[in-house]
Amino acid sequence: MSPENAILLALGIPLAGAVLIALADRRPNLRETVTLVTSALLLLTVLQLLGPVLAGERPQALLGEVLPGVAIRFEVEPLGMLFGLVAALLWPINSLYSIGYMRANQEKHQTRFYICFAIALGAAMGVAFAGNLFTLFIAYEALTLSTYPLVTHKGSEDAIRAGRTYLGILLATSIGPLLLAMLWTWSAAGTLDFTTGGILAGRVEGAELGILLALYMFGIGKAAIMPVHRWLPAAMVAPTPVSALLHAVAVVKAGVFTVVKVVLYVFGLDLLQAEPSAHWLPAVAGFTIIVASVIALRANNLKRLLAYSTVSQLSYVVFAAAILAPLSVLGAIMHIAAHAFGKITLFFAAGSIYTAAHKTEVDQLDGIGRRMPWTMGAFAIGALSLIGIPPCVGFVSKWYIMAGALAEDRLLVAAVILTSTLLNIAYLMPILHRAFFRDAPRDDHHAAHGEAPLPMVIAMTLTASGTVAAFFFPDVFLELARGLAGGGTS
Repeated sequence: MSPENAILLALGIPLAGAVLIALADRRPNLRETVTLVTSALLLLTVLQLLGPVLAGERPQALLGEVLPGVAIRFEVEPLGMLFGLVAALLWPINSLYSIGYMRANQEKHQTRFYICFAIALGAAMGVAFAGNLFTLFIAYEALTLSTYPLVTHKGSEDAIRAGRTYLGILLATSIGPLLLAMLWTWSAAGTLDFTTGGILAGRVEGAELGILLALYMFGIGKAAIMPVHRWLPAAMVAPTPVSALLHAVAVVKAGVFTVVKVVLYVFGLDLLQAEPSAHWLPAVAGFTIIVASVIALRANNLKRLLAYSTVSQLSYVVFAAAILAPLSVLGAIMHIAAHAFGKITLFFAAGSIYTAAHKTEVDQLDGIGRRMPWTMGAFAIGALSLIGIPPCVGFVSKWYIMAGALAEDRLLVAAVILTSTLLNIAYLMPILHRAFFRDAPRDDHHAAHGEAPLPMVIAMTLTASGTVAAFFFPDVFLELARGLAGGGTS
């Protein structure tokens, strides 16, 4: 298969799967088989692109020109390859988990759920492989619209309200500041193509550059930089597989991926380093890291805690990219993968606890580790990864971020990472203490009598195992990160 055809297939397979899922509406077993087969085919297709990208190639596909000089074009470079690979790896596992969760909780509208999930993964592939800002913008908006029905899946007043917040913030930021930033970029540079080293050098400078950077950073709402983060905790009303999609597989990863892509391929590290007007970004990202961690520390609802943990962890990527040091950029890219595996494991565990024991609050988890050892064992691995403790892959990404900060003598940056790590310990470790070292209340009428359904346990085990395996074998992710921008991060 040619790389061009592989790109087109990666975009088309999820959409074809969505159609087939719709046709299998009244046959649940067939519908779920189609979901699993579609996700597996997407993974195999994305893997076809990995070899050429690692070898230094940049596969391309052109769908057509919309306006003079503005085309729908795809190009697979190392950063996009890493995002696409992470999403493709986790979709089959999330699909397996979803089957167990949706059936065990007797969720309604399951066909619609699987259709929107497939469309969202197709949009995520479009974001990952976009060759210019115009193509990325189209895929970015498709991802927002396709996930809205997932956020409002339950149809309750809370779900509808959360959906309004979700759609309102994400559309307002993208159609407002992000679109304005793209038009400004087109006017200044005459192109929207992603280019190694950036396209704005010598075209935008001084205060204008700082304003343009702000339009991009706050216009990319999916990155959840404060104060445009409220959509993310609001969306926690959705079923847990949706939370996993939002936090680990597609939506927030599309946000921080776009941030890194803009920093590297629109502005360029050299330009941002030379312009004092761009040096505010680490402060905003650092503020988000600390404040979101403090909010997580005070949360009792488990999914709310994990949501604010995600807000904090996303800004690790923004923070590391904003340091503008090669090692920290490598750490930012690596953290996209590390956070994906760790956070999806934590959400899988939260959903399993809800399914088996109908518990949603941290103070309800006393003794649950003895009744659900697989679930809480997976939770422990995900927690250790977010904290950055070996042998979990979160240690690898934090290592490079800290190394980049220290190499640039950014001691305040290192202090923020260290403080955040201590806060991670403070809000995650008490959960494990409750689960394994406290006795369950004797009058607990909702105590778990065993694990969640087997598909959910298998999925959790796979992602937890991947979190550890990526610590020992991070070579593919690191090689993609080092190959970014023609080896500029090596």
